[in-house]
Amino acid sequence: MTYFSNKVVWLTGASSGIGEAVAYELVTQGAMLIMSSRRKEELERVKGNMDSTMHGRVKILPLDLSKSETLTLSAEAAVQLFGRVDILINNGGISQRSLARDTKLEVDRAVMEVDYFGTVGLTKALLPHFLKRKYGHIVTVTSVIGKIGTPYRSGYAAAKHALHGFFDSLRAEVWKDNIYVTLILPGWIRTNVTLNALTGDGSKLNEMDHSTDAGLKPGDLAKKMLRAIAARKREVYIGGMKEWLAITVKRFTPGLFAKIIRKAKVR
Repeated sequence: MTYFSNKVVWLTGASSGIGEAVAYELVTQGAMLIMSSRRKEELERVKGNMDSTMHGRVKILPLDLSKSETLTLSAEAAVQLFGRVDILINNGGISQRSLARDTKLEVDRAVMEVDYFGTVGLTKALLPHFLKRKYGHIVTVTSVIGKIGTPYRSGYAAAKHALHGFFDSLRAEVWKDNIYVTLILPGWIRTNVTLNALTGDGSKLNEMDHSTDAGLKPGDLAKKMLRAIAARKREVYIGGMKEWLAITVKRFTPGLFAKIIRKAKVR
């Protein structure tokens, strides 16, 4: 038995990268899984990669986090699939790679709409279900960039910083209702996040940066992430030493960090 045995887990961003790896690990640990993302065919692919004996425990619910007006209906549909949701894992999102001066405001808005408003909107849509049951666990995947800001990521950093503010506040509000809030801060993870990152004009970068390519494997992250969720951690960083040092230096010697980060190679 694991923490996830027979728990209903709703996972966004489940069609690739971190989400795909977490989906495989969740079913291995006995969860009943609802997988969401925009791409239904990719969700079907992920489900098809699972042991066929698990397919009855896995449901697909496509959604688009940029369409906030649809999220309440999505939450209602999710609850109906298994009769309840025990854990929400907010993993869906997009990234950005461009200098602030070269980034159109509509790109900043697009990143914020998905990464912040989409995540917050889905959480708020499901929250009444958790409050009614007096139980729930909300997990949000942010980033090391939710703690530090680096060049070429101003819009992405803004959205991730905002998530920390919202979920720290939410945690303080719902603890008495037996609802847990966990923030997961991945460092460099070997996914296609950089390839799909938005550039200043809104087009995709379509390049893999060295740090991402050399990052932690998604499967390794998934195992560590689920251990942190099972332990009901408030916040946990998962990644390499370089990113951990950056968080530590920023926290204790912000002046030194400011001098270091402006010279750091972040592409």
